[in-house]
Amino acid sequence: MAAGISMATTSRTIVHSRHSPFLGPKPTSLFSPTSKLPHSLQKFHAVLRFKRRKSNLTVCFVLGEEKLADWITRDSEEGSGDDEGSGNEISAAAAAAAAAAAGLAEKVARKRSERFTYLVAAVMSTLGITSMAVMAVYYRFAWQMEGGEVPFVEMFGTFALSVGAAVGMEFWARWAHKALWHASLWHMHESHHKPREGPFELNDVFAIINAGPAIALLSYGFFHKGLVPGLCFGAGLGITVFGMAYMFVHDGLVHRRFPVGPVADVPYFRRVASAHQLHHSEKFDGVPYGLFLGPKELEEVGGLEELEKEINRRIKLSKKL
Repeated sequence: MAAGISMATTSRTIVHSRHSPFLGPKPTSLFSPTSKLPHSLQKFHAVLRFKRRKSNLTVCFVLGEEKLADWITRDSEEGSGDDEGSGNEISAAAAAAAAAAAGLAEKVARKRSERFTYLVAAVMSTLGITSMAVMAVYYRFAWQMEGGEVPFVEMFGTFALSVGAAVGMEFWARWAHKALWHASLWHMHESHHKPREGPFELNDVFAIINAGPAIALLSYGFFHKGLVPGLCFGAGLGITVFGMAYMFVHDGLVHRRFPVGPVADVPYFRRVASAHQLHHSEKFDGVPYGLFLGPKELEEVGGLEELEKEINRRIKLSKKL
């Protein structure tokens, strides 16, 4: 190993370096301050200058090609000694990747099966309830008009209360969601805020509970004549309509328990889904607790900016799917 400034041989690798104080003082002009000093002091001054400017030191190596070849050969031999260990590590990594891929495939298959099961249940219940509701409305008024008299007041009350009950269910759901489901009934509703295992969850019981009053009101209104039965029939019909809409938007669009098709492209439903997603994030202490008026609740607590961010996130996610 040697330090050099300029050498030219065919058997050695040459590296040029900048001037080093160890090679003697750098030539100076006749008017430089160091040129007036004795030769010994000039060397001492050069050493002091080197110590002040440590960053100017450049170490230069001139290596023979034979030495370089020895180093390469030795490195190759050491690398070949690690081939067996590297092979074992690669095999272990491949096995872990295969196991992860198998687990992911199993999870995807299970999710598809769960979505299909819930889709069948949703479609059958929707078709069944819708067909029964349509037939009930038709036969009820056909039965009441058998004498030739049209009960306009009763018909108006039925349809008016249908709309009122559907809208009122939104406010009932908001109150019950906050005062009951997130309070005394949290042990049941908690299943909705955790990863679901299987096509159904304990929280689905609330849908059955809400169906009870609707069935009772529809039955009473269907088998009796008069204004009060007509109002009861309208209330039961409104609760039923709200329940079906809630299932498609909440379970289908928001939580993707089954595909909803073009419903996902409706701008307001997209806002509703994004608002409900913020409920699960708990960024605003659980607000919104309602569903269809969720964006309005977020506006009241100053959450419109977060709502827009969530909408954009869902749009980007839908484009990737």
